[in-house]
Amino acid sequence: MSEWWTYQPRDLLMFSPDTYYRLFELYNTEIWPVQLLALAAGLAILVLLYRPSPWSGRAIAALLAACWAFVAWAYFHERYATINLAAPTYVLAFAAQAVLLLLVGVVLNRLSFAKRGTPLSQAGRALFLAGLMIYPLMPAIFGRPWLQSELFGIAPDPTVFGTLGVLVAADRMRWELMVIPVLWSAVTGVTLWTMGSSDAAVTGVAALYALCVAVLRAIERKEPGPSLGS
Repeated sequence: MSEWWTYQPRDLLMFSPDTYYRLFELYNTEIWPVQLLALAAGLAILVLLYRPSPWSGRAIAALLAACWAFVAWAYFHERYATINLAAPTYVLAFAAQAVLLLLVGVVLNRLSFAKRGTPLSQAGRALFLAGLMIYPLMPAIFGRPWLQSELFGIAPDPTVFGTLGVLVAADRMRWELMVIPVLWSAVTGVTLWTMGSSDAAVTGVAALYALCVAVLRAIERKEPGPSLGS
């Protein structure tokens, strides 16, 4: 048996990169045509971000909650659990985020958007657009099959990517809604880095970008820092 110090991080993974990306290929095939519903939800959120109304916050929060709940069940529980023993923890985390979005955004109506956002809020809208339209292009960029595309609303990383964009675009920072997306960005970044994936830094960079913009927005509005308060 090899000595423990000879092991590399990738030796601790329970799956290979091929298995990880193949799972998305099978997932996309099995859930078709749910992708069309996810795209419709993403486009609806995009329209509501750029043309907000008094009820936009509730609608966006409800759509995001549905996306997080779907990823928790359809991806983590039904598929990812077959290759990763940590999947049940991720199910709980994504389900918890769905509940938080419903509570904060729908029930308490604490997610709102201005018609004329500041440059910083526009940066959030741009981040959401990137998660919706650019993230699915990763397979083409890094030389993988198209069927392995990860789409907003049905795969975890672009869903987190887009959610961070929405939160940064909001009139007031909802720090309690950023905790799980930022933590997931760290988890997926470490996983992809351990696999030696070329896109390992993408979600982590997006989370860091969102946090920087969020802090600048808080300073801009002279808001208090992260807290679970109102």
